[in-house]
Amino acid sequence: MRKKEDKYDFRAFGFAIKEARLKRGLTREQVGALIEIDPRYLTNIENKGQHPSIQVLYDLVSLLHVSVDEFFLPRNDLVKSTRRLQVEKLMDTFTDKELALMEALANGIKEVRSIKD
Repeated sequence: MRKKEDKYDFRAFGFAIKEARLKRGLTREQVGALIEIDPRYLTNIENKGQHPSIQVLYDLVSLLHVSVDEFFLPRNDLVKSTRRLQVEKLMDTFTDKELALMEALANGIKEVRSIKD
């Protein structure tokens, strides 16, 4: 039998959902309509860490491009954060020229990191 304190705390997940929703400029009502849930349910997920059903969890992470890895596999160094997934999603729309700029920026950051003060 599980103890109550063994239950997963969804507050960090709820915060990430809220942050991603706001970043996309969506209201709770809009998200609720898109994934067919009551906006109050979403409010409770975002603000109180209410446990979403598996279907709602899937719908939210799919719609808002939020990585669940960072919440359920936090010790894995290979986990992609929500921010990384969102940037990658944006880059999916880039032209080759725009991707070349992103590559140059990434290489510049890498070079600056390697310079010792």
